[in-house]
Amino acid sequence: MFNLKSVKTQLIIYLSSFAFFLIIKDRDFTFLKVILAALISGLALESAILYLKNKSLQITESSIITGLIIGHVLSGEDLVWKVILAAFAAILSKQMLRFKNKHIFNPAAFGIFLTIILFGASTGWKGTYLWYALGPAGFYFAYKIKKVEIITGYAVISLLMFGTQAILQKVNFLNIFGYFSYFYIFVMVIEPKTSPVKPIGKYLFGAGAAGLIFILSEAGMKYDVELFSLLIMNATVPLLNKLSLRKGGIG
Repeated sequence: MFNLKSVKTQLIIYLSSFAFFLIIKDRDFTFLKVILAALISGLALESAILYLKNKSLQITESSIITGLIIGHVLSGEDLVWKVILAAFAAILSKQMLRFKNKHIFNPAAFGIFLTIILFGASTGWKGTYLWYALGPAGFYFAYKIKKVEIITGYAVISLLMFGTQAILQKVNFLNIFGYFSYFYIFVMVIEPKTSPVKPIGKYLFGAGAAGLIFILSEAGMKYDVELFSLLIMNATVPLLNKLSLRKGGIG
């Protein structure tokens, strides 16, 4: 199953290493508990579903990645059962919420956000501001899966909106780089199966996510604006793909 040349395998190694680094750096063994709960529960459910379908035991890379992402994003203060429910919801969304044989929503984002709405879970975004660890790896993965346009669109709109706000508020422009959620940008937004396939769609997807985050933040939305914005943009992917692929369209 695992192949070091596979981007999924490389991402698993990176996310696992990043988690280990954060656990040691912060001496946060609660984070380890959250990671393991999300990883084991998501992996177990997807393996059970695939066994019922195919009558063979399978361990998928995607379920491991989903568990690792949930572990990084959910707060360590949440009860373990909320983490397990988030992982279950993520895996079930892949099986049930589909369009043209593809799942619609980023599984981890869907599972976490549903748990926030229904059960009051909270997000911690572990290590999300460590640009020096997430940026280089994130650009590598975005390049490998051909999603650099998403990051470009996201960066342009974020810098335009938050930069203009900083100037108007007479705040140092460089300060805005301190509160970008780099884990969100470089791991979640570029997820290949729930983002557009052509350049114009990718630019619009990244720009749309950034624009929604700014608008919802300014509106004072009480729930996690990053996750909600990503789910909204996931829902637009069929339209963005249609726009990109239509005869005479761009990209």
